[in-house]
Amino acid sequence: MSEKKRILVAPLNWGLGHSTRCIPIIHALQDEFYEPVIASDGIALELLRKEFPDLEAYELPSYDIEYAKKGKNFKLKMIWDSPKMLAAITKERKAVEKLVEEKNIHGIISDNRLGIQLKKIPCVFITHQLNVLTGNTTWLSSKIHQNIIKRYDECWVPDFKDKPNLSGKLGHLKKDKKNIKYIGPLSRIAKKKIPKAYDIMGLISGPEPQRTMLEELLIEELKKHSGKVLIVRGKIEKEQTRKEDDNLVIYNYMTKEQLEEAFNQSDIVISRSGYTTIMDLAKLEKKAFFIPTPGQYEQVYLAKRLKKKGMIPYCKQEDFRLKKLDSIDVYNGFTVLPENNNQLADLFTIFD
Repeated sequence: MSEKKRILVAPLNWGLGHSTRCIPIIHALQDEFYEPVIASDGIALELLRKEFPDLEAYELPSYDIEYAKKGKNFKLKMIWDSPKMLAAITKERKAVEKLVEEKNIHGIISDNRLGIQLKKIPCVFITHQLNVLTGNTTWLSSKIHQNIIKRYDECWVPDFKDKPNLSGKLGHLKKDKKNIKYIGPLSRIAKKKIPKAYDIMGLISGPEPQRTMLEELLIEELKKHSGKVLIVRGKIEKEQTRKEDDNLVIYNYMTKEQLEEAFNQSDIVISRSGYTTIMDLAKLEKKAFFIPTPGQYEQVYLAKRLKKKGMIPYCKQEDFRLKKLDSIDVYNGFTVLPENNNQLADLFTIFD
């Protein structure tokens, strides 16, 4: 039997979405007789360590991303922090070069980590943002991102190439690029028929301070609800905690199996309009309510797009009140997705 090829899987630590959508890829690599090696930082790394305790995992330099407290300052904060990010990307490249050499890495799958493309081994970039929305500078941010994508052997877009699709103009260019492959939506969640346990599930994620601000808002509003409410705080800590406060059940985090059960046991979900969450909810054909991260153009675009299609309502964070959930009934929720005939195993031939 030949030695397993070792594939470095490195998601960006920007909330939990990048790491959670890497979970089905890691499982598929294992099923196809590859040996995944994990690399990230912060809560993204901690989540994957908990999901795959038997895999090697290494810490990469942090981009140290933090949102502005006010949405209108989002772009300015990103510009202000860009020198710090560029320095981290340079350190990241050196750290990955060392890992590849010392740990006998045969290939790389980067989910939006920008500094880990090496010429001597096959490198894949995962993103749903071929176009990066930044208001009046979208043309520039998109061009920069597309130039980064060009350096990789392949770019995997977790969406359908044709309509209907989930990402809209984020994940689709006017002209096709040779190295782009549409692999279908990625989700670690399976749909199950199990009894309802919660009227509402509040799923919180994303960088600080906006994560905490949403948590405080949801707890304040959802404790007014008469039915059972589950809140998952999105805090990956050493030990899992669970507490009950009247109608609220609050977890700091959940494992994949717990989250899958909670999704299926809940009538509706309140969350950010992050793309990974959208892929999960679409697979489950769920009804939901979105609260985009203030100032994050991508999430605002996705929320507006789904509302316009009559699927999911949304509101600004500062406008959210419990009564807003009444509007969910007039929206269709996620309907059945097109059949995804893409097999992850077929993608891995790039490493052969």
